[in-house]
Amino acid sequence: MEQLPKMSATELKDVVKSGKTMLFFSATWCPDCTFIKPAMPAIEAEYPDFKFMAVDRDENIDLAAELNVFGIPSFIAYADGQEIGRLVNKDRKTQAEVETFINSLSTPAD
Repeated sequence: MEQLPKMSATELKDVVKSGKTMLFFSATWCPDCTFIKPAMPAIEAEYPDFKFMAVDRDENIDLAAELNVFGIPSFIAYADGQEIGRLVNKDRKTQAEVETFINSLSTPAD
């Protein structure tokens, strides 16, 4: 999974402008983030149409605040620059919960 460098919400628009992108917000000190991390390679493999980007919440605290990400681990999905869904809260997430969230996403009409 590619690591998103420190950036603003304005700069993020360029990163997510084309294709499908899934932002995964976490932090090294977060036990619930550590819980889901081992499942992430399998989730990435199951959804190859998404580009998964790891976002260190502490490094990108301003971006997290701009995107209203106040709990981690959290996921925000984009398709061609538009947010299409978010799984944002402070609760521990299982692989099944993340997959259910991704399966629920509908992409904007072409």
